Amino acid sequence: MGTHLLQGDAFYKTLEKAIDHTRVGITITDPTIADNPIVYANESFQQITGYEEDDIIGHNCRFLQGKETDKDAVYQIKRAVENADSIEITILNYRKDGTPFWNELHIDPVYVESEDKTYFIGIQHDVTKQKETEEQLKTSEDEVMALSTPIVSIAEGVSVLPLVGSMSKERIDTISDHITEKISRNREETLIVELSGIRDFNEEVIRGIYRLHDLLNLLGTTLIISGIQPEFAAQSAKLQMDLSTIQTYGTVKEALKYIQ
Repeated sequence: MGTHLLQGDAFYKTLEKAIDHTRVGITITDPTIADNPIVYANESFQQITGYEEDDIIGHNCRFLQGKETDKDAVYQIKRAVENADSIEITILNYRKDGTPFWNELHIDPVYVESEDKTYFIGIQHDVTKQKETEEQLKTSEDEVMALSTPIVSIAEGVSVLPLVGSMSKERIDTISDHITEKISRNREETLIVELSGIRDFNEEVIRGIYRLHDLLNLLGTTLIISGIQPEFAAQSAKLQMDLSTIQTYGTVKEALKYIQ
């Protein structure tokens, strides 16, 4: 137990008051009782979940689960309890009024020597606002990516994607995901990728373009590269990539002449 100066009942009363006023929910469950019910819950747990003491004590924590709760997360928690392991997981739970909230859950087994038994301490932290912020950020990043990788339709079934600036593995992978989704939705027959604006043809860029070629091929879309530079060809050869598998042209105009 941690260091303290309080003695006897004063210590335990102060401890309980401190626990009740923390900003996280704290529960204790007893696995020696059928269904591992909650035997203690602090006031913050009641405030977070909206459940009152009679709804909580003597019941298993599964009352927090709902229709969108991840079954795999529930299974991980179940296995951790069965094996008396600690677990840290973020799970979608539901308040008494039915509103969902994201619960950053920490569960640890605690052995009480005087009782010769193990309890489970659960700490619940409502991270809903954090999750919403992360989702908003992801949406913003997707919107920025969509703007930074504009697919321009120039003829029926034909679009052009101009790539500009520096490319990293993360950017090329995100572009591939964005492009393949859009191409599949619009059912484009041909995509011309314009490379004259690329600053550096590193290994990740080369491999990424070949991966994009393979993905589009699976979708039935032909990839044509324009603005090809000697550096691209040299790097392809160095990486033992077969450039002959991709149609290449000096400019978009030349590529369009071939298509038409």
